[in-house]
Amino acid sequence: MSLYKRNSTWWSSIYVDGVRHCKSTGTSNRRKAETIERQFHEELNDVRRRVPHANPDMTFGELSARFIANGMSTPYSLDRLSHLLPFFSEMRVADIGPAALREYRQRRYEEKKTLKAATVNRDLSVLRRVLNWAVEERLIPANPLGRLRMERERRTKRPVMSFREEELLVAKSPLHLQRIIRCALDTGMRRGEILAERWEDIDFDNRILHVTHSKTPEGEARDIPLTMRLYELLLFFRKQKGTVFTFEGVPIKIVKTAWAASLRRAGIRHFRFHDLRHTANTRMMLAGVLQEVRREILGHTSRHSRDVNDRYVQIELPEKREAIRKLEVWLAAQTQLAAEEEKLPPQPATSPETTEESTA
Repeated sequence: MSLYKRNSTWWSSIYVDGVRHCKSTGTSNRRKAETIERQFHEELNDVRRRVPHANPDMTFGELSARFIANGMSTPYSLDRLSHLLPFFSEMRVADIGPAALREYRQRRYEEKKTLKAATVNRDLSVLRRVLNWAVEERLIPANPLGRLRMERERRTKRPVMSFREEELLVAKSPLHLQRIIRCALDTGMRRGEILAERWEDIDFDNRILHVTHSKTPEGEARDIPLTMRLYELLLFFRKQKGTVFTFEGVPIKIVKTAWAASLRRAGIRHFRFHDLRHTANTRMMLAGVLQEVRREILGHTSRHSRDVNDRYVQIELPEKREAIRKLEVWLAAQTQLAAEEEKLPPQPATSPETTEESTA
């Protein structure tokens, strides 16, 4: 680095990788010129290392494009961005604040009257994630939503699928969806985990399914013993390698259409696919499986549902096998109960008056 004067102004001359860069400091003060020259040198080094600089005029649309181009997006975040971009796309990142969020919430509720607070919270969590990534990449100096407080969500009752509803749904579902439904109910796995399962990860000799693709670190690489009915189902379609759940040889990526059609044909109440996971948890609870064991099988990570001492609890494979055995006993009892109900003759309806007369 070297400073030289041209007329009364100091200029900086810096060589980077053999290339000379000259710039006026705009001052006649030597100390100020040295400070400006150091900043100039740091900028040139950042350019050489391809370190991005904060752009105060960057719009959220431009930032989202970089977020996607760098491979940071997931199908979930892309879905949330489809709602965020129409509103925030032309807005400068620096202008995103509490006022803009209030307006966004109001707009979303006006578009759909039945929209829940939880849905808007999911949108804003992705918005915050994109901004956090921008801070990590030094595209913006700070996340304006770093202290964002989500709207309180009302707790809703989660439906639990009965054994009768399960049988009706399976009977009206296509073959590829039948296997997926059975797997969800007998393992409590997430939809993404099920669709990513491979034959190489199923130990048929020991009747164990290895979960190797989970959305959470705690849910990754856990072992789930197989119920007999799921073991026999998988054994019938067993292959040496490849994706377990396919349709005409092609891995299944989405089940939304087949799921909705099967529910309609079965004539049962509405269920989300995720409700099968909740149903599996409830069934194991009814079968007498301890909460800690259920969490290990399901790969739960909710911080609110964990006790401070849970980190010291180690659930071994024999305890998981015992949990699945209890679930099988519960399923067998439900099967027997359903069979007995089918054999019972219809009971004649009796009025209160008839009952009183017979008692007299």
